[in-house]
Amino acid sequence: MFNFEELSWSDVRDIFRNYRENNERKSDEVVQLWEAILEDKISKVGVEKFPIYEQVAIAALDVGNIGMAEKCIDRLTKEFPGSKRVKLLKSMRLEALEMYDDALELLDWIIENDVTNAGPRKRKIAILRARGKRTKAIQELTEYLKVYMSDEEAWHLLCSMYLAEGEYGKAVFCMEEVLLHNPHSHLIHQRIAEIRYTMGGLENLEIAKTYYSQTVKLNPKNLRGLFGLYLTCNQLANSKIAANKKKETQKTAQWALYEATELTKQHSKIPEVEKYVTSLENAFGNIDLNKSNKQSTFSATSRGGDRE
Repeated sequence: MFNFEELSWSDVRDIFRNYRENNERKSDEVVQLWEAILEDKISKVGVEKFPIYEQVAIAALDVGNIGMAEKCIDRLTKEFPGSKRVKLLKSMRLEALEMYDDALELLDWIIENDVTNAGPRKRKIAILRARGKRTKAIQELTEYLKVYMSDEEAWHLLCSMYLAEGEYGKAVFCMEEVLLHNPHSHLIHQRIAEIRYTMGGLENLEIAKTYYSQTVKLNPKNLRGLFGLYLTCNQLANSKIAANKKKETQKTAQWALYEATELTKQHSKIPEVEKYVTSLENAFGNIDLNKSNKQSTFSATSRGGDRE
């Protein structure tokens, strides 16, 4: 926390500038520093007051201080009456007031008049998701990614939305797009493996095994990847595959289980963890997923809610 008595208006200006440059919101701190120090001295910062107004407006909306946000937005509107950035702030204010239809109408106007602006499109998708309009949100996000194909965060979001709808094939496609940007990320390989495992079937299990293997190759301490590799190999070993391939798969399963249990023993802080690990080994050692009618609990996601 800051000692307000020791800070000058120029100190706060520099703090705000640093937040903007590092893309940090720090909404609570921004609101407190604005109210306590900078608001009454804003004329001293010169033209930098305009990005500060925008910064404070967003922070105020984050913490639910609508009055403060409105003051900053009004000052920006007087200076830049036709600015699309100011209109975006107004849409965020409408969203905070739960006037979603008005917010969407304003966002559509901004998008129509500035097709290269990613901000309004993201806000629109966020509103649609908040209102439970998942199908429409997926459509909008798909259109957004046709323009901004390198937005990894958007691909992750679309993957999660497809998983919630049970569209596993489309979710895999999204993660494969992310993998193109981060081919050495063990977490991305792990997620693709989990989705393939959830889809089931011999082909998907073979693909899941490949991705799990790459996961533990990139990060040998990925415990989830090791257990996933074991479960996948166990399923494959109990399926109709060639005898030589089955033997290889069983060896891989045994190795993965051994590595996972040893890793657990080394890093667990639970007292007498060995006995729990032994129980886990026995439980996994007796798994025969092909002979059970119960679905494995190791899945990428559960099916979420009703569709729109």
